[in-house]
Amino acid sequence: MDINVWVLMLIANILVSATAAVAMVFLVVKDTASSDRAKLLRAVAEVIRAIRGRR
Repeated sequence: MDINVWVLMLIANILVSATAAVAMVFLVVKDTASSDRAKLLRAVAEVIRAIRGRR
């Protein structure tokens, strides 16, 4: 494969991951009381770390 294809695949992967993370945070924070947001955002961060393979 050409190096340009690999770079485009990497950029697309990062873009999709970032979009998914923002969508998850938006959906979690939308209808949540302020006292529970920290717990939920921590849980979302753990899910993102698990998806990226750091956990």
